[in-house]
Amino acid sequence: MIRSVVVLIVLLAGCNPVARISANATAIRNEAGALIDHGNATGDQIVVQGATRIDEHAAAIHGDIPSVQAITPAWLSTIQWWGIAVAVAGVAFVLWQSGAFTAVRIAIGWLPRRKVAAAELAVSTLDPSRPEGDRELVAALRADPEFDAAFKRAKGRKQKGAT
Repeated sequence: MIRSVVVLIVLLAGCNPVARISANATAIRNEAGALIDHGNATGDQIVVQGATRIDEHAAAIHGDIPSVQAITPAWLSTIQWWGIAVAVAGVAFVLWQSGAFTAVRIAIGWLPRRKVAAAELAVSTLDPSRPEGDRELVAALRADPEFDAAFKRAKGRKQKGAT
């Protein structure tokens, strides 16, 4: 379903009305030429005159084509912009969930304050001359909601295993 909608939008976006007008006018002139040839072969001057008028009108269409502008309908332009926005949001979501944005943040040195504070506390915990202990480190790490949820789950598993 989604694939067919995407194909339809691509086809609608790729249709150039000026090119279609030109192709149709050329097809009309070709048919008119065939009618003129048929009218001359059969001696039917009414068909020849009618086909000649049709050919002249199609030639006039070709003359007017340079002044015609292809304008994208507003609804199609809106769909295109929405498609671009959804694609950008999708790429951002995939990069975020894969951890690529984290790598970019680390590369440019933009680290969250909470993570920096926890890292400084961890370094202090490893220094024997500092009074900070393991409990302070765990308390700082539990300030992160994801870590806290994982901590509670691990603590619950350990308590179930101990009994």
